[in-house]
Amino acid sequence: MAQAPDLSVRIGGVPLKNPVMTASGTFGYGREFSLLMDLNRLGGIIVKGLSLEPSRGNPPPRITETPCGMLNAIGLENVGIEAFAAEKLPYLRTLSTPVWVNIYGKTVDEYARLAERIQEIEGISGVEVNISCPNVKSGGVAFGVDPEAAFEVIRAVRRRTELPLMAKLSPNVADITLIARRAVDAGADALSLINTITGMAVDVENRRPRIGNITGGLSGPAIRPVAVRMVWQVARAVDVPVVGIGGILTASDALEFLIAGAAAVQVGTANFVNPRATLDIIEGINAYMVRHGFTALRDIIGSLECSDHL
Repeated sequence: MAQAPDLSVRIGGVPLKNPVMTASGTFGYGREFSLLMDLNRLGGIIVKGLSLEPSRGNPPPRITETPCGMLNAIGLENVGIEAFAAEKLPYLRTLSTPVWVNIYGKTVDEYARLAERIQEIEGISGVEVNISCPNVKSGGVAFGVDPEAAFEVIRAVRRRTELPLMAKLSPNVADITLIARRAVDAGADALSLINTITGMAVDVENRRPRIGNITGGLSGPAIRPVAVRMVWQVARAVDVPVVGIGGILTASDALEFLIAGAAAVQVGTANFVNPRATLDIIEGINAYMVRHGFTALRDIIGSLECSDHL
């Protein structure tokens, strides 16, 4: 019998049994999906974005469907780091799947304090730093659209924790490679991209925005070509693992990212459509590797064949 393909990969030094992770904000705190699948089969779980204090998020309506996607303005509702550690993490510790926490703050100091607290908590494999948040000290500019602001946040987190760091990048920039390089310069061990694209939807009958926040984050298949392009660009620009995110519904979608240079992927909006999407994607990648004679995932990563003048 032929040996099963090796789907394992390392992200920021963290070993994953396969390259399929869950995207923050789309998988709750993990346990919500435990009745629908074996969470131990996942490559990694990234929980809802956490802040120092609990957050109620934005007022409704907070989600609306769009062509080939979804627009959301949840407002990063979460239970806060202390409730997560006391109420959510004990279950996650029973799993063999690495757990990453996604963090956000309104100031550099908030990010740093979160990182310091997380360093004290057992059972966390890595930290994904969401730098696509408003920087209230800079007139509402997101940390993730300013290379130097991104550098400051990642450096502050890096100084407070020894855990592997993954910086989650915003696509709402002119050149994402500039942000990527500065995040790595500051100490990021890996990069994840893309976060949602800022969008808006209007109810023409009522002439009102379809979500209470007016604008929101566009996700789903509509953004996948943009995400694949940015992953390809960033993977060529940095020497750390890149994790691809954006409109991944099937194994073929995930393979686009891997071939373009991603070492792993995160599945987000698909979880709302098919709660078992992550497992279907893992099985599909395995079947693809068998069909094409690949024995290890590393043979697929970055295997895109194209002219080098681009």
